[in-house]
Amino acid sequence: MNDRLRLGVNIDHVATIRNARGGAHPDPIRAAVLAAEAGADGITAHLREDRRHISDADIERLGMEIDLPLNLEMAATDEMLEIALRHRPFAACIVPEKREERTTEGGLDAAGGHNHLARFVRDMGNADIRVSLFIEPDPIQVAAAAQLGAPVIELHVGAYCDAEDEAAKELHYQRIVDAAERADQLGLECHAGHGISFETVGPIAAIPSLMELNIGHFLIGEAIYVGLADTIKEMRRRMDVARAIAVTERAS
Repeated sequence: MNDRLRLGVNIDHVATIRNARGGAHPDPIRAAVLAAEAGADGITAHLREDRRHISDADIERLGMEIDLPLNLEMAATDEMLEIALRHRPFAACIVPEKREERTTEGGLDAAGGHNHLARFVRDMGNADIRVSLFIEPDPIQVAAAAQLGAPVIELHVGAYCDAEDEAAKELHYQRIVDAAERADQLGLECHAGHGISFETVGPIAAIPSLMELNIGHFLIGEAIYVGLADTIKEMRRRMDVARAIAVTERAS
């Protein structure tokens, strides 16, 4: 088990608020600076085909103005591959994308999409971009990611975070645990994201095979009430407490 769990802060929805009125305020790059000061280990930004929040200019500025690693979320399209190869972010997480969706609705079909995805994994890997595949916590998808040669997977944990029935919640949680363990066995670095809140972060942070959580929408929403820096610090604190307890229990 890794003692420290990394926190990637997704700044997409700062840009969503900016774009609601146009102009330059609020500035997502300023949010990234605050996130770094508050304890984030990386910055995540999803450049969508329709540019509904993060823009090309944002990606360029993040690369120039932020010292933290940039994780570019992107669809597996030629346009996005060209942008990734031009900007060379530290990491690129390939996600499924539908124009009509409000947010990412699930994981990639890495198994069914092997032939399409292989070129993206290869070309970005050759450019020293750490490639991640955003997938469901499903052993078939984990195995497919390993076969594609992606060094990292990010598990879509939205079903667990959104579940209200306790039995369903436990079932979804166990799927995450099992998928993370399988990833570790296959030599994959395993991350998790989507829907994580103060309420759900503890159990997820306690999963020993996870190395990074990427959190965005909840942080930006909570920041309306208490400020972005304090919200990130509290998330960081809860992650650290949960991981410390898990490490102690595992050692005893």
